[in-house]
Amino acid sequence: MATAGVLTAAALAGCAGKNQVPSIGYGVDAVVASYNGGSTLGANSGAAAVFARVLPGFFYTGPDGQPVADTDTGTAKEVPGEAQTIQYRLNPDGVYSDGSPTSCDDLVLAWAARSGRFTKPAPGGPAPQFDAASTAGYSDIERVDCQPGSKDATVVFRPGRHYTAWKTLFNATELMPAHVIANAVKVPTVVTPLQSGDAGVVDRIADFWNNGWKLVPGKLDLTALPAAGPYRIESFDDKDGLVLVKNEKWWGNPAKTPRIVVWGKNSDLKSKVSSKAIGVLDVGAGSLGEVSLDGFSSANLPGRGVEQLVLNTGGVFASVEARRAFALCVPRQSLFDKLGHPGFTQKSGLGSGPLNSRTLQQDSLYYPAVTGAADKYKGGDASAVQAAAGSGLQNQTVRIGYVKPDERRAQTVTMIADACKASGITVVDAGTPDFVPTQLGEGKVDAVLGGSAAFPGPSGSLTATDAIAALRTGQGLNFNRFGNGRYDAISDQLAAEDNSTTVLNLLTEQENLLWSEMPSIPLFAGPRTIAFGDGMENGIPSPTKAGAGWNMDRWVLTR
Repeated sequence: MATAGVLTAAALAGCAGKNQVPSIGYGVDAVVASYNGGSTLGANSGAAAVFARVLPGFFYTGPDGQPVADTDTGTAKEVPGEAQTIQYRLNPDGVYSDGSPTSCDDLVLAWAARSGRFTKPAPGGPAPQFDAASTAGYSDIERVDCQPGSKDATVVFRPGRHYTAWKTLFNATELMPAHVIANAVKVPTVVTPLQSGDAGVVDRIADFWNNGWKLVPGKLDLTALPAAGPYRIESFDDKDGLVLVKNEKWWGNPAKTPRIVVWGKNSDLKSKVSSKAIGVLDVGAGSLGEVSLDGFSSANLPGRGVEQLVLNTGGVFASVEARRAFALCVPRQSLFDKLGHPGFTQKSGLGSGPLNSRTLQQDSLYYPAVTGAADKYKGGDASAVQAAAGSGLQNQTVRIGYVKPDERRAQTVTMIADACKASGITVVDAGTPDFVPTQLGEGKVDAVLGGSAAFPGPSGSLTATDAIAALRTGQGLNFNRFGNGRYDAISDQLAAEDNSTTVLNLLTEQENLLWSEMPSIPLFAGPRTIAFGDGMENGIPSPTKAGAGWNMDRWVLTR
C-alpha cells in the first residue's frame, strides 16, 4: 500500500540522536470482539480500525472515506458485457502467515456469507444462516466463478443489476481465510459445498463464520487467525492488549515498526495516555473527559460517522408518534452547540451544524436540497410537550444505552434527560462497559447512542454503506429491526442510479420518509480526536471506520 511521505532509512538515521521505537501503542475506542469484519459483531466492534493491515482486501477505506485500491492484495477491474462483471486477480505471491496461499476460495466465502441466499427456518420465517453485517452489493451478485485454489475469480452480477459502489466489496477485513473453515469443517474446499448448496456442510461453514473468529482475551486459537497483511496477531489479553507483530510471510513492503499494541475502549485509555503507553490515539472527541495530550500533536475533526440515537421499534417506541415526540424533545441544536464541534468551527460542510440525515453527509451536493424535513426537529421546544402527551410517551421512561466510559455520551444523555423532563419523559442513562447494540432488539434499552450503524468507535465512510444497511429490513446492522419496503426499494435504486435529477428526487423522498418514520435521530457528524505522539512519521488522520490505523504499517516513531 503506497503512502505519500514515507521516510527512507537514511532520513531516519539523520534524526540527530533519535532512535526508532520498536513498539507503538494504538489506543482506539473500538471494542475488539471479532477477527471477521464482515460479521455483525466484527463490523460493530471496530475490525476495520484494527485489522485493515492484518486482513487486507482489494480496496481499503482511505482517510477521506473513499475506497482505495490495494494492489498488494490483487487487482479488480470491471469488464465490458451485458451483465456487470468484475475480474479479480489475487497477487501470485499472496500467502497467509500460516503458509497457505490466498485464493479465490476467500472471495466465494465472502460472497456466500454476505449474499443473504443461505437461510434456515425460524419462527418469523426464514432467517439468514450467516450473521452478516450487511448484504449490500453482495446480494446483487449472481455467482462467483472460481476454480478452488486459483488466484482468479470472476464476479457476475444479476441481470439488470448494476452496483455502482462495487469497490466497497471484498474489502479490507472482509476477505477471511477460507482454508481455516475448510480445515475446521473437514472439507477439501468451501467452494464446492457453497456453490452446490450442500445444506449440512453450509450449516457448519456458517457456524464457524459466525463464531469461530470471536476474539476473547486470553483465549486465542492462533491457528484460526492467519494474516494476509503486513501484520499478524501474536497475542491478546487484558494486561498486554492486542499485540500485532510483523508478518514474516508478507510479500509487500515490510511493516516499518515491528510491533503495534492495540488498546481498545475497555482498557482504560485515559491512564494508558498518561502512562505514555500510547503513541497513537483515535477516540470520540470529549469521550475521555479531561486528558492531557502533551507530547502529542492532536486535532479534533468532524468524522464521517453519524452520532445518533437508534430508537427501538418496540416497547415505548412501538408507535411512530412516540418516536416523533421523543425527537421533538431531543435538543439537537443544543447538543451540537455544546458537544458536536469541540475545538473546531466549520462554516460549511462536515461538522458545520446539527446533522440532518442518517445516510447523507454534509459535504454532499445533495444535502442542502433534500434535508428540509429535519427543520421541525431542532429539539427542546413547546410542541414536544403536546406531542408526548398525544403519543402516550408522557410518564414513560426511555433507557439510552452506550459503551461506557464515555464522558461525551454521558453528557449527551444528561442534556437529553433535562430537555425531555418538561414533556414528562424520564430519560435514564443505561450505559455499561459491556453494552452491545443487540440489547436494543432484546428490549433491554429503548435507544442506542453511537456512531453510524450503532458503532461505539470509529465509523462512517464516503459511500455510507453501513449507514444505509442499518436501516434496511433484515440486515445485521439493523439493530432496531426497522423495516420499510419503500426505503429498501429507494436504496436499491440509488445503488445503481447515476442520473442526478433522479438521485435528487429519490434522496428527497428517502429523507422525508425517514424523518416521518423516525427509526433513529441523527445528532451531528461524530467528532474525533486523533493524536500522534511527537516524533511520529506517516501518521495520517482518518475520521472514518478505518480509523487512524488505516496505514499503521507505515508508522515510524522516533524518540
